[in-house]
Amino acid sequence: MAFEQEWAAMRAAASERSAVRLNSVPAEGGGGGGGYDLVVNRDDLGAIGNDAYDLLGRMGKEGDIARAATFDAATALTNGNFASGAAVLKVHDFWQTHLRTLLDSCAQISNHLDYSKARHAADEKKIEGALTQISVLTDDMK
Repeated sequence: MAFEQEWAAMRAAASERSAVRLNSVPAEGGGGGGGYDLVVNRDDLGAIGNDAYDLLGRMGKEGDIARAATFDAATALTNGNFASGAAVLKVHDFWQTHLRTLLDSCAQISNHLDYSKARHAADEKKIEGALTQISVLTDDMK
């Protein structure tokens, strides 16, 4: 089978699985009948957020251990008229820049996953409230 044919078949199958139907309620129930159905609790996402938070904590402590010693060495070498003092200072600055970038990235990953979970829960409550109002209005019209 050619790539284009296989790709088209896969897209068609995916669109059939994820079709949204607004004109009916599934036979097994749904439509605001109780518990939340928009839930963000995937274990793999939670694990990523947890790992990012753990890495943030460890890198914040362990990534800064050599900073003071490296800076002191660069200063001592420079004061002793060694050309390598400037190179050691560049290494120090390079490490600090990349450490801050890594720490910021870990914090963003962890915070974004926490925010996403809270935002989805708030959206679910809002949608549930709107559906309840619609249900009450349609019941009153009958």
